[in-house]
Amino acid sequence: MTLVLDGVSKMVGAQTHIHPTDLTLRNGTMNVLLGPTLSGKTSLMRLMAGLDVPSTGRILWNDSDVTGMRVQDRKVAMVYQQFINYPSMTVYDNIASPMRLMGKSAAEIDAAVRKTADLMKLTPMLDRKPLELSGGQQQRCALARALVKDAGLVLLDEPLANLDYKLREELRAEIPRIFEEAGSIFVYATTEPEEALLLGGNTATLWEGRVTQFGPTPDVYRRPVDAITARVFSDPPMNFLPVEKSGGDLLFADGQKTAASGPLAGLPDGRFLAGFRPNHVELHPHVAGAMEFDTTLAVTEITGSETFVHLDHHGERWVGLVHGVHNLELGSALRVYLDPAHVYVFAEDGGLVAPAAYAQAA
Repeated sequence: MTLVLDGVSKMVGAQTHIHPTDLTLRNGTMNVLLGPTLSGKTSLMRLMAGLDVPSTGRILWNDSDVTGMRVQDRKVAMVYQQFINYPSMTVYDNIASPMRLMGKSAAEIDAAVRKTADLMKLTPMLDRKPLELSGGQQQRCALARALVKDAGLVLLDEPLANLDYKLREELRAEIPRIFEEAGSIFVYATTEPEEALLLGGNTATLWEGRVTQFGPTPDVYRRPVDAITARVFSDPPMNFLPVEKSGGDLLFADGQKTAASGPLAGLPDGRFLAGFRPNHVELHPHVAGAMEFDTTLAVTEITGSETFVHLDHHGERWVGLVHGVHNLELGSALRVYLDPAHVYVFAEDGGLVAPAAYAQAA
């Protein structure tokens, strides 16, 4: 089974919600749509489902054009952030409801419900009502109702966003197993890069209605094709600073100069944009030849085991994520360090020139 988006776009009035998009999703794959709020994730899912008709382009299912086909006539299931169960029905009846609408026999329904309930670890709860379940169990029930349809395409629109941390972690760990056993095409929308990495599979990064990159999740993370993709696939977003390569030196806007090393040494002379993720900022140098930057500490956020440091570097705002609890004085000068192996290089127009050395070795 394959789902192909061929030049699909969506206009609403004069506004472009989805720019022309080409995507091919294959049977048995997990496909993550990663992007900030209003980047186009839900709009793209609605086009895939048939809830909306594209303004241009075609949608193909197993080589058949289904662009104008109603959602009711497609083998598609969708689970939303606000999961929905029928409160007056038992878990069993909730899961069985799509199959009853399809006119399946009682035997077929019973076999499918029990198989799906076992997959979702809901067998002991089949006689309960949804309000007698925990939040995680209610979401499992909604997922089970989607899976029992044996849909070729299952769309999950931020399905864990409203659950507490423990439940999200529990379901995140289980979802790849569930998807692998189900064998459908799964599309999972999220705003969280960490969630995309945990789910694996493929990731499409979205920004203002454009798919900026699509491919195996680790590859998109390690080798973003441009600065926008790198920004999307980093939480907090990737830090950037302009840099000029001149001979064997790197020149920064503040007048600082450092020797070009690692992948930076092989750059031609010219102006570039250097990028580095917050977790690569260090308060102490850990490698020889670490790059040094003098900054001013604007804000700190202690998470318990880590500290976010918000930095001002000559008008540029950076965020660092450093291990441990650090009681630092706001407004004080703070020297930070960066391993050159963790630096990405982008052209001034944002296109990737060189991935970080650690990414090339991965």
